[in-house]
Amino acid sequence: MTFKVLLIDDEPAALEGLELWIDWEELGFEVCGRASNGKEGLHFIRELAPDLVITDVRMPLMDGLEMIEAWSLEGTAPVKFAIVSGYGEFKYAQKALRYGVNAYLLKPVIPEEAAEQIRDIRRELVREREEQSLTRMASYEEAVSMIKDLLNGGANALDGREKEVTRLSDAMPAWNMYLVQAAPDALSRLRAKAAAMAEAGEFIYLVDLEPSSFGIVYGWNSAEDNDKAAYAMAEELLTESADGQRVFMASGQAENSLHRIGCCCKAAKKAIQYAFYLDHAPGLILYEQVEHLQFEDHFERLDLFKEMLQAVSLLDKPALRKAVQLADSSLRESMPNPDIVKKLAIHVMYQIMSHMREAAGPAAEPWIEKYDIPRISGTVMTLGDVMGDLLSCAEGCIDFFMREQQRQSQGIAQEIIDYVSEHYREPLTIRKLAEVFYLHPVYLGQLLLKKNGIGFNEMLHNLRIEEAVRLLENSSLKNSEIAERVGYGHYGQFLKQFEARHAMSPNEYKKRMF
Repeated sequence: MTFKVLLIDDEPAALEGLELWIDWEELGFEVCGRASNGKEGLHFIRELAPDLVITDVRMPLMDGLEMIEAWSLEGTAPVKFAIVSGYGEFKYAQKALRYGVNAYLLKPVIPEEAAEQIRDIRRELVREREEQSLTRMASYEEAVSMIKDLLNGGANALDGREKEVTRLSDAMPAWNMYLVQAAPDALSRLRAKAAAMAEAGEFIYLVDLEPSSFGIVYGWNSAEDNDKAAYAMAEELLTESADGQRVFMASGQAENSLHRIGCCCKAAKKAIQYAFYLDHAPGLILYEQVEHLQFEDHFERLDLFKEMLQAVSLLDKPALRKAVQLADSSLRESMPNPDIVKKLAIHVMYQIMSHMREAAGPAAEPWIEKYDIPRISGTVMTLGDVMGDLLSCAEGCIDFFMREQQRQSQGIAQEIIDYVSEHYREPLTIRKLAEVFYLHPVYLGQLLLKKNGIGFNEMLHNLRIEEAVRLLENSSLKNSEIAERVGYGHYGQFLKQFEARHAMSPNEYKKRMF
């Protein structure tokens, strides 16, 4: 803890000696100024607010004791005084005692003796500073407690402290508050910063509200600068949050009594809600900027949210994005209460997740866990955030179902291939196959084409001709018998497919074998 000392003497050499011969830094002081007479010294006391003044007694214009007397009458701030006087000037020492001077140094000043007296003064300054700090802290906490009671229960909750509230209220002509909202991790850091700034200020108090917000209550006086100090505090907190963590802040409407601080809080809560429709950094929202605005208590275009659900059920991303965009525009135009918008979005997200659970069962749970529905109800969400989360959830659902559909299709395709491999000798057609698997023939054909790279007919003929070649090599069956056995009702069809694959007839194939 470092204190300020002002040196006063009409002799430059004496001033220089005081500054150089005494180790002020080691004693816990810094020299904040120098003066050559009492009149100049009085001016510096007012301007520099030193904690200690060391002054010569005999000086022109105004001597040291006259200066001390003048300051004691002015009395705007406590100052410790030490006087420097020559040996034998005992009358000055007697007078100095009447003014409560803290130390009397004889000329020539001996640094070691002066240092000991200055240490005593510093110990007294430290003790006084600690007492002031404790008193101020107790007073601050008491004021915060009373303000909380006023915010929570009004004047009826004061429990006999009406006089104390009135005394605090009368200290300033008007009162107001800022409301600060942020995500939990950012809020704790901002609150610590705000608490330190409030305790260092004058008539500025930090009050905890809901878990996601706190208030800065301050006395407002245009003649002084309390409102400017509170505004600067709000701006610094907004700057503190410029690391990507969003913070909303709004002011209420000033009232002429602290008893009406609840009205200030209500106005600030109304003002801060409009940050929901501002996707850019809103900064500090003043109640005066939004007091003429009014939220709608309902939203007419509920059909847009139904269209989102329909688009999800149809796995139609373009239709989904169109519905979300139209809903966003419509919401910004009508400006329903943010709570209504959040509830609608949460309802749609729950509907989507319910649809997924019904269709996919436990397989849907890992995907559902990725989407944080409670986040939407947070206090620092904007409309853009809500609609973005909703779109992300809906698109994620569509992607999930498309992957599941593809996976299931791959499984069905393999089942179809296995079936054809077992029944290719039968009079098999794609229509008959579609009836077996309850699929549309076109869709079934597309599945096989995607799985094998060839169509159903090509696959069927390949299987039959492969079996015919095996029979030609390992049996004495006639060609017509082989054709019938592998599934061809007409020999000409068998011959055509065989030649297409081997560029020779079955007889030529036999001859080449031998």
